[in-house]
Amino acid sequence: MIRHLITAIALAAPVAGFADGLDLRPVAQDVWAIVGPLEQRNPQNLANNATFGLVVTPEGAVLMDAGGSWQGAEELHAVIRSVTDQPVTHIINTGGQDHRWLGNSYWQGQGATVIASQAALADHHAREQEHMIALTQFLGEGLEGTEPAYADVTFESDYRLEVGGYGFDIMHRGAAHTAGDSFVWLEARDVMFTGDIVYVDRLLGNGPARDTDSWIAVFDEMAAFNPAHIVPGHGGPTDLPTATRDTRDYLVNLRAQIGALIEAGGDIMQVPSIDQTPWQDLAQFDALAGRNAQATYEEMEWE
Repeated sequence: MIRHLITAIALAAPVAGFADGLDLRPVAQDVWAIVGPLEQRNPQNLANNATFGLVVTPEGAVLMDAGGSWQGAEELHAVIRSVTDQPVTHIINTGGQDHRWLGNSYWQGQGATVIASQAALADHHAREQEHMIALTQFLGEGLEGTEPAYADVTFESDYRLEVGGYGFDIMHRGAAHTAGDSFVWLEARDVMFTGDIVYVDRLLGNGPARDTDSWIAVFDEMAAFNPAHIVPGHGGPTDLPTATRDTRDYLVNLRAQIGALIEAGGDIMQVPSIDQTPWQDLAQFDALAGRNAQATYEEMEWE
């Protein structure tokens, strides 16, 4: 009871807003969420349309995810400087999307060590050109200075980082939104940083991994820690019931509805008829619901 009351207080705490659309929200002692907008990438948000985690220790700060561009990373640094003078010593790339890693070169220039799963690193290499071409269109001059740079430390499934008395357990358990997604458990503060394994406030996108079965299994591995606080990949800091509703339940519904359609002999032309209305109030629903249904059909028809 006390644990969930503390969670509610943290989620209701005042928000510090910044000109580029980043909001700084306290989560627990020494822990913040830097919450980007729920919109598409654009020159104003510099591809920081995601949520980032920050932990400040006596020996430096640890940032979950690098930002979507060099200039985006610089904007993240400005937010971090509003709460600490400590240098950012480590960046954890939690997955393969651009906002998780394309700011790496900025942070490495500041002396930070970048950590990622081997699967995420492979995804970065595989989709580097795709990301840069797309961001040229989305950001224009906002992409200037961005050079793809890769993790200094990689791991297959588990990595333990210790900084300033805090232990960060970084775990890759399979594909979720991208092939290399990891979650980060900060046991000392009962906080889970999930990257794109969890979406709240906006509808998730089924891709690019297109493995919803694995995504559900990875979510369950994360949820087994029963964290009091979750810093998601998109949306504000939250709790496990909300993360379950907005992410896991949505994925389960997608698979159930598409599975029933396939079992009944339906084809892709009938996909738009599946019921996703329980999630229609989430941001980006109109843009993504149809695409998610089609992607899930294409995924499941070969299972």
